[in-house]
Amino acid sequence: MTRRSLILLAALLPACSVLPNRPYQEIQRFILAPERPGGAATGRRGPVLLLRTLRAAPGLDQRGLRIIGAGDRVTEEYWAEWTAPPADLVEEALRRWLVASGRFAAVTAPGSRQRAGLILEAELTRLQAEPVAGIARASLSALLLADGAGESRVLQQYIVEGTAPLPGGPRPDGRTVPAEAAAAINAALGDALTRLERQLAAAIGKR
Repeated sequence: MTRRSLILLAALLPACSVLPNRPYQEIQRFILAPERPGGAATGRRGPVLLLRTLRAAPGLDQRGLRIIGAGDRVTEEYWAEWTAPPADLVEEALRRWLVASGRFAAVTAPGSRQRAGLILEAELTRLQAEPVAGIARASLSALLLADGAGESRVLQQYIVEGTAPLPGGPRPDGRTVPAEAAAAINAALGDALTRLERQLAAAIGKR
């Protein structure tokens, strides 16, 4: 071993001795899949809808539960996370929700050969628990386009927000139980999807 290697090793050893001895903590993983009230509608009608890949606003590409604490401090829970990136889970939830609505003959994905008369582009802009306020919040922005003759025309633009209460009400210390936060976020997303479905139904009814 060279003299330089010995010097580096001697410098590293003291640092190793002060590393925190943290106990093992199992990671909790939660499903993000709100249930549509009333279940699936019978029959399918209306146009074919193409749902494009859902985008995520900055900071919403991590799996950890997003908690807004005291002083609007953002915390990503390391030991509590979603089973997949939130945008992927919300896209799948939105797809299932729109299929179950019965308002579309089909809800397709990019790459499908089925011709779609309508296109929906959406972005996840908020997905979080806010213990100080005692609520969970989920927000989406969306753009509905009509596809015809090789050109897309904007029909409507939407910004929807859903909320749900956290058990126990507001907590000034900004703390929350991960399982309770995950359940409330699921409910908030369900509220947001309900609002988006209503607005889409109104737009389709006008055509």
